[in-house]
Amino acid sequence: MKYSFCGRSGLQLPAISLGLWHNFGFVNDFDTAEQMILYTFEQGITHFDLANNYGPPPGSAETNFGKILKKNFASHRDEMIISSKAGHRMWPGTYGDGSSRKHLMASIDQSLKRTGLEYFDIFYSHRYDPHTPVEETMQALVDIVHQGKALYVGISKYPPRQAIEAMTYLKEHDVPCLIFQDRYNMFQREPEKETLNIANKFGAGFIAFSPLAQGILTDKYLNGIPEHSRAADPTGFLRREQVTDQLIEKVKKLNEIATQREQTMAEMALAWVLRDERVTSAIIGARNVNQIKNNLKALDNLSFTQAELEHINSIVN
Repeated sequence: MKYSFCGRSGLQLPAISLGLWHNFGFVNDFDTAEQMILYTFEQGITHFDLANNYGPPPGSAETNFGKILKKNFASHRDEMIISSKAGHRMWPGTYGDGSSRKHLMASIDQSLKRTGLEYFDIFYSHRYDPHTPVEETMQALVDIVHQGKALYVGISKYPPRQAIEAMTYLKEHDVPCLIFQDRYNMFQREPEKETLNIANKFGAGFIAFSPLAQGILTDKYLNGIPEHSRAADPTGFLRREQVTDQLIEKVKKLNEIATQREQTMAEMALAWVLRDERVTSAIIGARNVNQIKNNLKALDNLSFTQAELEHINSIVN
């Protein structure tokens, strides 16, 4: 496993992290989830990315992770980086959503209880909330660190202007933003405009989620929509109508480049995200151990020629 320092901090993160957004809730097979977490840790993936609302149902991914942690990793806690987040709707009622101090403080206490942890290594504000002043949200993160409930803090999916406000506040209160998490892949390039440079300027790391565009940047959809894929799941975030013929034609062309590089489409997509030295880590999701095993092969070739990068840009733009 390749490790990189997270921004200007002393914390190192693996190039690939495991996200528990899908496939680790009560609706999923617990034994498979346990096998995936055991395998990833054995391969040097030390960072596990959670959030209070991951499941489904919300909270169940943290609960299952806590059970797996207690059973298998009781003596390895200090070798793991465990992160969680709060900010999206978690429970019914006035205080179950948003980025207010009330929601963040209640959420981290609930998350610690579900996971059985004494603290999180990283705790994020999961999203910018336009109804809550940035300084209120950031002061809650500062206090969470002072209370020993998290070692580091981060922000996720903040627009550039609000990200600058948040990082400035944290820096001025001696709890610097460790990391910025955002969606980033070949098709979703928004972080390249400002976010990557903002994180770099403030000495924060950057971690990409959805580097495979929820499976689109794999060979899964090259010949249609498979029965058990995310696009086939009516309850999922990837809708069938999003997997258009035009999009798949682009993936087929990208797959030709991957073949020339002796990589799968997924391997190349992960390598592409990690090619930028400002990117500390990429979060993968998986349904089984084999998918994780295949994704890890991306680390065998992370370099791109200028011609390859230009060819990729000509396809996706």
